[in-house]
Amino acid sequence: MPCEGCMERDNRSMDATMEFLLLGFSELLCLRVLLFLTFLIVHLVTLAGNMTIFITVVMEPSRPPMLFFLCQLSVIELCYVLVIVPKTLLSLIVVDGSTISFIGCAAQMHLFVALGGAECFLLVAMSYDRYVAICQPLHYVAVMSEGLCLRLAVACCLGAFAVALGLTVAVFRLPFCQSHRINHFFCDVPAVLHLACTQSYTPELPLLAACVLLLLLPFLLILTSYVCIAAALLRVTSSVGRGKAFSTCVSHLTITMLHYGCATFMYIRPKSNYSPAQDKMVSLVYTNLTPLLYPLIYSLRNKVIRGVLRKMLRRKKIAQLS
Repeated sequence: MPCEGCMERDNRSMDATMEFLLLGFSELLCLRVLLFLTFLIVHLVTLAGNMTIFITVVMEPSRPPMLFFLCQLSVIELCYVLVIVPKTLLSLIVVDGSTISFIGCAAQMHLFVALGGAECFLLVAMSYDRYVAICQPLHYVAVMSEGLCLRLAVACCLGAFAVALGLTVAVFRLPFCQSHRINHFFCDVPAVLHLACTQSYTPELPLLAACVLLLLLPFLLILTSYVCIAAALLRVTSSVGRGKAFSTCVSHLTITMLHYGCATFMYIRPKSNYSPAQDKMVSLVYTNLTPLLYPLIYSLRNKVIRGVLRKMLRRKKIAQLS
C-alpha cells in the first residue's frame, strides 16, 4: 500500500506537466562557482579527448576491430556528457536547484541507463576481441570480420536501450510522495526510487533485473574471456611474448574495473542503504572522471591511436609551414 501523503495514482501523477526538483549541490552554495568552473573544464576536456579519438579512428583507413569498438565507446562517452552535463551545470547556477519535467526526467534516466548498458555490452565485445586475438590468432581476421563487429555494435545498443526502457517504465509507474525533491544532480535510478511511496522491496525488482542483465551477465562474460586468455598465456613459454600479449589487454581491464566498480557500488544494494551524499560523490566519479580517463588511457596505451595522432600532428605542422 502507498504511504500516507502519496499522490493518488490518477492522470495527474502521470501528467507531462508534473516536475521534479533536482537539488544538485545546493548544500555547497559557497563552492558552487568553483565547482561550476571545475566541471566545465572537465567536460570540455572530456569532449575534446573523445572527439579526438573519434576523429582519429574515423580518419584511419585500416580500422582493426578494437579501434572500431573504441570509436563506439567514444561516441557513448560523448552522449553521456550531453545527457548529464547541462542539468549538472544548471544545478550549480540556480541556488535552489533546477526543475525537470516528468517526461524530461524519464528521458534522462532512460538515456543514462541505456548508454551505461551499451558500454557494459561493448566491454564484453572488446573482451571477446582480445580473446580471439590471443587464443585464436590464426583465425582472428576471419572471425572478427567487419560484419560481425557491426552486428555486435548494433546488438550492444539495441539490447541496452530495450533493458533501459523496461526499467524506466517500471520506475515511473510507481506512486510518488508529495515531495518531488530529488537529492541529486540528475535523474538517477536510486534517487528517483527513493521518492516512491511503497513499503515493500517490489519497486527494486526491475532495478535488480536490470543489474543482472546490464552488469552481472556482462561481467561474467568478460571474466570468462579473461580466464581463457590467462589459460592461453600460461601456455606461452616466452615471458616477452606473454607480456606483449597481456599489454594489449591492460587498457580494457583498467576501463572495465573503473566502470564496474562505480556501477556496482551505485546500483547493487537495497534501497534502505541509499545515501544521497555518498551517491552524488560516486556519481561524480562515474559521470565525470571516468569519461575523462577513458580517452587518456586508450590514447596512451594504444599504439595505433598514438601513431595516427602523430601523423595528424605532422600534417598540421607541414600545413602551417607551407
